[in-house]
Formats: sequence, C-alpha cells, structure tokens
Amino acid sequence: MNDTLAGWLQVLALIAVLAASYRPLGDYLAHLLTTGKHLRAERFVYRLAGVDGDADQKWSVYLRGVLAFSAVSVVFLYGFLRLQHHLMLSLGFPGIGPGQSFNTAASFVTNTNWQSYSGESAMGHLVQMSGLAVQNFVSAAVGIAVVATLIRGFTRNRTDRVGNFWVDLTRVVWRLLLPLCVVFAIVFVASGMVENFHAVHTVTTIAGQHQGITGGPVASQEAVKELGTNGGGFYNANSAHPFENPNPFTNLVEIYLMLVIGFSLPRTFGAMVGDHRQGYAIVAVMGLIWAASVALITVNELHSVSSSAGHLAGGMMEGKEQRFGIWGSALFAASTTLTSTGAVNSFHDSFSPGGGGMTIFNMMLGEIAPGGTGSGLYGILILAVVAVFVAGLMVGRTPEYLGKKLGGREMKFASLYILTTPAIVLIGAGVAMSLPGERASMLNSGPHGFSEVLYAFTSAANNNGSAFAGIGVNTDWYNTALGLAMLFGRFLPMIFVLALAGSLARQQPVPVTAGTLPTHRPQFVGLLTGVVLIVVGLTYFPALALGPLAEGLH
Repeated sequence: MNDTLAGWLQVLALIAVLAASYRPLGDYLAHLLTTGKHLRAERFVYRLAGVDGDADQKWSVYLRGVLAFSAVSVVFLYGFLRLQHHLMLSLGFPGIGPGQSFNTAASFVTNTNWQSYSGESAMGHLVQMSGLAVQNFVSAAVGIAVVATLIRGFTRNRTDRVGNFWVDLTRVVWRLLLPLCVVFAIVFVASGMVENFHAVHTVTTIAGQHQGITGGPVASQEAVKELGTNGGGFYNANSAHPFENPNPFTNLVEIYLMLVIGFSLPRTFGAMVGDHRQGYAIVAVMGLIWAASVALITVNELHSVSSSAGHLAGGMMEGKEQRFGIWGSALFAASTTLTSTGAVNSFHDSFSPGGGGMTIFNMMLGEIAPGGTGSGLYGILILAVVAVFVAGLMVGRTPEYLGKKLGGREMKFASLYILTTPAIVLIGAGVAMSLPGERASMLNSGPHGFSEVLYAFTSAANNNGSAFAGIGVNTDWYNTALGLAMLFGRFLPMIFVLALAGSLARQQPVPVTAGTLPTHRPQFVGLLTGVVLIVVGLTYFPALALGPLAEGLH
C-alpha cells in the first residue's frame, strides 16, 4: 500500500469513528449535565466537601468556585513539585526549582501542559500520577463545566442561576473521563504502550554508548492526556516516543481521543437547547476548519520546496517519525493545534514555513475546531454571538440567538473574550523580542526565530502547550512570563463566558419572527466560518507576516 492511499484511509477511518461517536457521546453528555440524580460516590464527595449537590449557583458564585479550585490546585501542585525529593517513587530526582515549578503548576492547572522540562529526567512516578495526571482530569472537567453554564444561559429564563460548579466538576470526572480513560488505557497497554513502575535502567546502545531508559505508568496518563486535550508528555519526545506512541494504530487512537469530546459537544449543545440542528451547524463549522487545516498542512509537507539539505534528502521527513510518515504527522499536528491538546508526534519546528505557519494559525483561531474539552465549544459559541450581531447590523435589526437578545452588555462580554487572548500573545511576544537576553533563547535567527517566540506565547495564551522545539524557555523570565500568559489566557476568558451566561439566563426569551436569523442553515455556517477567519484570524496577520509568511517568501 502506498503512502497516499494509507494516508487517505486513516483520515477516512478517523472521520468515520468520530461520526459514529457524535450522537451517543453527545447525548450522554447532555444527560450527564442535566439529570437531577446523583451517584452514591458523588454524594460522598459532596458531603466530604460540604457541598449541597441540589443547590444552583449564580454565575458569580460559580466563577468563585472555578477560581478558588484552580488557585488551590496551583498551590498544591507547586508544593508537590518543590518537595518531590522527599516523596516516594521520586526515582532520586531532586525537587523542581521555583520558577519551573510555578510554570508547570500553572501549565497543568490551566489545561495547557506546557513543559519546560524533560519528563523522564525530571519527574518521579508519584508526581506524574498524583500531581500532573490528576490535573489532567480536573482541568478538562473545568472546561466542560464552564461551557455547560453558557448553554444553560441560553436555555434558562428570568433566573440568576446557571448550575453548580462542584456538581458539574464531579460528574464529568466520575461519569465521563475516568471510565473512558480506563478503557483506553487498557487498549494502549494491549497495543504495546508502557505501564509499569520501573526506575531508570542503563543500557548499552548498538553504538556502544550508555543510555538511561525510564519506565513508568505511561498508558494510564496517555489516555487522559489526549482525551482531556491536555498534551503533557511522560517523555520529552511526547507522542514521538515509542513508549508513548508505539505504532500507527495507537497514533490514530490518540488523534481520535483528542478530537472526540470536542466534536461531540455540539450534539450536547443541540440537545440541551432543544434543537439538534443548532448542533449540526456548529459541528459543520468545526469540521470545515479542521478539514481545511489538515489538507493545508499535509499539502505543504508533501510538496514544499526547501533549500535545507535535510529536506532535499528526505522530502519533508526531517523531525518526523518514520512510523507515522508525513500523513500521520500532519494529521496529528493539525488536530493537536486545533484542540488545545499540545501533544506532538513530530516537531513543528522542522515543518515547512506553510505547515508550521498553519499550526500557529490553528491556535490563533482560538482552537475552536473542535477545540479543548469545553473551551472549544464556548469559544465558537462566543463567535456565533458575534456572527449573529454582525448579521443584525446588516439588516438593521436587534440581533437574537436562540431566543435571547444580544444587546450592548452581551456584546461587551463577547468582545472582551475575543480581544483578551490576542493581547496576551502579541504583548508577550513583543516584550520577549525587545529584550536581548530573551532573544538569545532563540535557536534560530530571522523570521524562523521570531516564529519560535510567537509560537511559544500563542501556545501558552491559548492553553495549547505544544512548542516549536527551537527555543530555550527554561529561564526565570520565560517560566514566569509564559506561566502568567497561561493563567490569564485561561481564566480571563472564563470570566467573560460566565458573565455572558448569567446575562443570558436573566432574559425573557423573545419569540421567533420572520425577521429572526436562522442559525441552523448553511448560510449561517458560511457566515460563522467567515467571522472566525476574519475577526479572529486577521488580528494576528501582521505577526504572521513577520514570521512564517516572511520565511516562506524567503
């Protein structure tokens, strides 16, 4: 079988299993977020935490729960990392330094999973399991909880209540993430992925050199790493490492896991608002953007012309695994940068200017195709609000979306959401480029070097976590700056989403009339796609022109 046929087959197989998962998983999530019944284990958690599982909260109280839980998580994980050398299963590794501990704690709590360290040579098994992996579960659950409040804002009327954060968080972990991760961890182990408690073993290579190989509970962490769109790797090479991603089958399963919840949540949205056509419209936009990104990256990597000797000798295989080839690498790269996962099975720094530029652009779009667990859906719903507002301006009518009027208050929240992340990215990259010491961290000069810095802040602010792998970021300045970018990029948008949810929930629904914009038809799909590309994408065009576009023209 030639590479082209194999590439097409894996893309079609992925689309088929995602389509098969859309309805059952989406409906299950809708039931999970709306049922009034609590499991016995959940009631035990509520009693332990002193929470009334049957009480709804105002959006401001819900927000305090999100921020308080996340703040405690940052402090706990920071302490865990600093005290690693006192813990069992530390494998003899020392505690992590203060700057790197702050960066790592902020990274995993915000679902970014940016790593300025090599996992196999820095983290013991207990920290990996009880520190990092726990945050993989709860940070993903927080994203789904927040989008649930926005959907409730559309479905509830004349109320200031949008749900209960502790209930949403507990249910998503207990009923969704844990069961699926157990199943797929078993699949990974059966497929050759490592799962043990081995320490570092020194072996002699075929070249006669000595190399330390670390085992560990990899498969169990890999499942939630992808399913929760986390991305932090047990090993420095991430999913390019054969212990984390042994073969093309596990590669395809990993891509499926990072996409499945994001692509199923529009079904949840449609079910909760009582109109499945709304979910089909949203998932159509997600699918169009995802398919275009996969196609553009694949074409660039297959046909790009480069003067690099490595590229001339091996096509565009530099930085890519022979096990996966160009098709498997491009599919993984597009999916990971569109979902805030951040896992990599190839190094984006070695991609062609067009392919590498697309990975940056994917994150700049806000990772809404399908995006992170929860964050992708609330991101595209914010853009849907903007699209409806733009359409209302065109016809001179007060815009309405799902029976709710979009006035000045709602549009302020939507606008602040859209402007926050670009401001963090562009200010952060600009400051880094203005400081000689931070420019020295670039391993390349010219446009490619700028792309490395731009990628780092884009990845951090959008809570992606992948890196161009051509920049040294384990410095006090980068650990602090990128850590702050992750925190602001995660929680400032959540504030605006929850405030918008509260504003919508207080409204009385307006009836549908002949002048109401249909938001389930192909015209709206086209309008929303255009808003995503123009309103969001063009914000970054000058920065892209200085980086990957300039490199491509050169």
